[in-house]
Amino acid sequence: MESLLNTLLAYFVIVDPIGASLIFNALTNGKSNAYCRKMAIRSILLSTTLVLCFGFWGNNLLEILGIQMESFKIAGGLLIFYAAFGMITKPDKAIDGLQANERDDISVFPLSIPLIAGPGCLTLTILQFSSASESNTSFIPLIIAIVIIYFITLICFLFSKKIVTFVGQTVNDVFKRLLGVLLASLAIQFVADGIKGLLF
Repeated sequence: MESLLNTLLAYFVIVDPIGASLIFNALTNGKSNAYCRKMAIRSILLSTTLVLCFGFWGNNLLEILGIQMESFKIAGGLLIFYAAFGMITKPDKAIDGLQANERDDISVFPLSIPLIAGPGCLTLTILQFSSASESNTSFIPLIIAIVIIYFITLICFLFSKKIVTFVGQTVNDVFKRLLGVLLASLAIQFVADGIKGLLF
């Protein structure tokens, strides 16, 4: 249960379903409900599949490339820290030139990549699955956490208009910065574990 809760928190921070729903609403503003629903479901299915594939086979890819897991932990931790630093210090940028029309498929870009299954999320996934493998613990809590987070994200996408009205940009900015601090702490832990593994 503890592993499940920790993983849920980590993914909730980096996927940021509420913040992602605000961007989703901006991208689909004025479009039909059918189009919004289609893009939401497709992006969630693509993201879930991509993240799980990276979880199960990302470590094998690193081995093929000759990259030690400790080195990846350090690089991944720095990448996640960079994302967290941006969450804390930089205001959300306006989405220019990404307005979708009814014929555009935005499920891959920008919804799945880089919004809800970007480099930071994929890095976190490889690190979490690798840690579970090293400690001989089950992958089931990780899989459950990923499915739950993307289900929550789907719900947020489908009700994005109501969320925008209820939450507002100011509250989301404050919330995002608080989550950024937690994510930065997680990133530092990954870096520390990587350095420890290389030295000892």
